[in-house]
Amino acid sequence: MKKNDVLYLEIEDLNNLGFGVARVDGKAVFVSGAVTGDTVEGQIIKVNASYCIAIMKRLVSPSPLRAEGRCPYPACTACAYKNIGYEHEKRTKRENVRASFKKSGLSEIEVLDVLSTDVTEGYRNKAQYPVGLDAKGELVLGFYAPKSHSVKEAAACPLQPSIFSEILAFLRVFFKKHAYTVYDEKSGKGLLRHVYLRYGETSGEVLVTLVVNGASVPAEEALVRELTAAFPTVVGVLLNENRENTNVILSDTYRTLFGRDYIVDTLAGVTLEIAAGAFYQVNRAAAELLYGEAKRLARLKKSDLLLDLYCGTGAIGLSMAKDVRELIGIEIVPEAVECAKRNAAASGIENASFFVGDAADAEKILENAERARGEKLSPDVVILDPPRKGCDAGLLSFVASLSPRTVVYVSCNPDTLARDVALLAPLGYTTDKVRPVDLFPGTGHVESVLCLTRRDSN
Repeated sequence: MKKNDVLYLEIEDLNNLGFGVARVDGKAVFVSGAVTGDTVEGQIIKVNASYCIAIMKRLVSPSPLRAEGRCPYPACTACAYKNIGYEHEKRTKRENVRASFKKSGLSEIEVLDVLSTDVTEGYRNKAQYPVGLDAKGELVLGFYAPKSHSVKEAAACPLQPSIFSEILAFLRVFFKKHAYTVYDEKSGKGLLRHVYLRYGETSGEVLVTLVVNGASVPAEEALVRELTAAFPTVVGVLLNENRENTNVILSDTYRTLFGRDYIVDTLAGVTLEIAAGAFYQVNRAAAELLYGEAKRLARLKKSDLLLDLYCGTGAIGLSMAKDVRELIGIEIVPEAVECAKRNAAASGIENASFFVGDAADAEKILENAERARGEKLSPDVVILDPPRKGCDAGLLSFVASLSPRTVVYVSCNPDTLARDVALLAPLGYTTDKVRPVDLFPGTGHVESVLCLTRRDSN
């Protein structure tokens, strides 16, 4: 195969990036826009030693699995599975998790059916919209085109709650009226970089943050007055000052123009304060399924000491706190730890302690806590909920050295989850099942949760 070759391709599979997978002479061909069961005419645009990439020139014979109309924005490719029905999406995600465990030599572990609320629209409580200009110089609010920083319009993304698109429509008019400039990465000039919205599903509260290349914006008082009049559920309006030429959306510098710098929501029976920069699951209802499964797997006892690493604002640990003797949480973001403490108080939880620090330094943090208390801390259950990169080997060794009865691992990346499960096996911790949970319908992402048990535990 050579670049620009046009081939008829039978699509056999669909990967988590949304590419249909065909095979020609044993070589994989990834076809954008194609789905399992399609027959397409594809043009090769890239040739690699082990695979090729093609674009779909013509859909010759559509798959019965194809489901058009899930998204009105064809230029946005954030949703890998917008061209298939949701039942097939769940089956595909289950197979992706199974493939990750097989790749790590763990094919014997059973991958259960995907847990889901089956709600596929309006489920996201957070969105960060880059701001750009189209060819006519009109303001665009949406998402980046693949492998570029060209902003494509997607202000009415069906994954977001309707109030987000309503606020964006208001802001679009306000920005134009008051001559807001748009940040240009090449020159470093211009003001407005992102619009960042958070929503509390149970409270209805909204937090509006403008990410700007500066310390202020035009007509701040009018912005607050008009925005809050149009949307009474907006409880806070913030500026995030980001002057760096970086892909990182948020800096650590915030200024509150109105109200407070957090929203309130309730998750798994716990009242939570969620600051602009704090981690919070974007799909609250599905997160309740995930946390409920984690709690079931933990098999908690009233005498247990529960250690929650990567605890964030405390949601998952606090949802279990009333079923254990004590909860200890560790989180690297100081603001999240303060939120966790307030969340415990708001929910009447008095047996929880939270510490600032990297989970990788958990040994040192626990040693300091032990010195302060004058007693040895031996957790019975450990919760791991790391970022996509998973846990480092040193942390896994330390967790195993604590000899907890069980380790409940919540993961947003099945590849690193499977890798870490394989690393824990020689340290004495094994599992036989993993449960995928779909917090991100339409996209290629899937959460998973499993329980690792110490071999000699009863």
